[in-house]
Amino acid sequence: MLRFSSVTYSYPYAAEPAVRDVSFTLAPGEAMLCTGRSGCGKSTLTRLANGLAPHFLRGNLRGEARVKGERTLDSTPAQLAEQAGTLFQDPERQFFALTVGDELALTLQWRGWDAERIREAVAESARLLGVEDILEHTVFGLSEGQKQKVALASLLALRPGLLVLDEPTANLDPESIAELADTLAALKQRGVALFIVDHRLYWTRGLVDTVLVLDNGAVAAEGDFSLLDDAPLREKYGLRAVDVPDPRASLPHMPRLESSDFFACEDLTFAYPKGGQVFENLSLSFTPGRVTALVGENGAGKTTLARLLTGLERPQRGKILAGKEAVKTRALARHAQVVLQNAGHQLRMRSVAAELDDAARGTVPERDRPSVARAYMEDYGLDRLARRHPQSLSGGEKQRLAVACAAIRGPRMLILDEPTSGLDGENMRRMAQSMRRAAANGACLLVITHDLEFMHPVCTEKLVLPEHTGETRR
Repeated sequence: MLRFSSVTYSYPYAAEPAVRDVSFTLAPGEAMLCTGRSGCGKSTLTRLANGLAPHFLRGNLRGEARVKGERTLDSTPAQLAEQAGTLFQDPERQFFALTVGDELALTLQWRGWDAERIREAVAESARLLGVEDILEHTVFGLSEGQKQKVALASLLALRPGLLVLDEPTANLDPESIAELADTLAALKQRGVALFIVDHRLYWTRGLVDTVLVLDNGAVAAEGDFSLLDDAPLREKYGLRAVDVPDPRASLPHMPRLESSDFFACEDLTFAYPKGGQVFENLSLSFTPGRVTALVGENGAGKTTLARLLTGLERPQRGKILAGKEAVKTRALARHAQVVLQNAGHQLRMRSVAAELDDAARGTVPERDRPSVARAYMEDYGLDRLARRHPQSLSGGEKQRLAVACAAIRGPRMLILDEPTSGLDGENMRRMAQSMRRAAANGACLLVITHDLEFMHPVCTEKLVLPEHTGETRR
């Protein structure tokens, strides 16, 4: 179904190839996992499989990539999409319609399917991904995990023979990851071929037939899943763990304090204009030096809480306090910083170094900014990227840069929304060290995460939604 023969590809104006001499074969009904450090070429392989490289991205391709026997160079990306459905790392980028139901039906309408056939395909794919109850919802009101499910459901509606999945678990809670694994196993039984790019490894045990480990664009190791049981190999190539305990049951609950001298919210009430109540009379008090895991299923309201605490949303009632003083919404950025899941949206300068220098303005003396920025680049593994444009970075690199920019401001409250999305094992561990350091320096950290591997060594307590919030809808 998918065959690469000695494929080497370079992006336009790049000094070095992104992938080098890659060869493999993926047959119908087989699953392949491709993993490796951030920036090693994994996403490039997905773009070669779906024809975006070189048809759209241009560049230089040597060797052959074939889908269902046809060279990708001989078919347009639109033609390839009939056989190879792609789930991108940022699912928003592949949405075209306003509602979930319309998004699932849109491609089928373009292909000229009749109305009854479209209804059946939409209903089946929505059921497979558990989104049948939100077909009338706007795509802009979905949580990141829901967007991931909707994007995958829209691919399944077309019934392709090959699925190319780039970080499919990045925004999913553990229960949804288990459901995804079951869904993909069922698709394998139907003869669908799966090419999966992911840093999280544990969920693919028993699902994938072959593992490719990339390093600097080349295949460094290949075998079945047992290859990844080799701890020295995982350490060498910056990979994650293959056996991950679930720490959610053992983490203590965040204590309910009467008040906080540091950072708190009182009686927060919030609802979206066309949605249900999200929070009603929510009161929380945060303690400096602690790292709180904000957990709950996709759509429980975790990102909404982060936006409220940092002034990106305005509550209908209630107040937020810093040092027991109520802070107006527009002034909250001086006390609280948030890094949202789409980290690239928060980056606006022309280089990594300039991004950190700009973030430090107003909090770090001008004479100290260069040295402080260099220290943060080293802490977050960005020092070799200092001159790169932020939007040219990989997803994991953007994530690390956005977190470094938030931390350099020295806020009372630092909120991170899925900070390990797109991070390999090496950089996940670096992120964990940085979070512990920020907490030790006296900040409150609230981490929205489904990443059990990250949660275990970092978080000291948990805040569960909707347990503390009453009814939640987002």
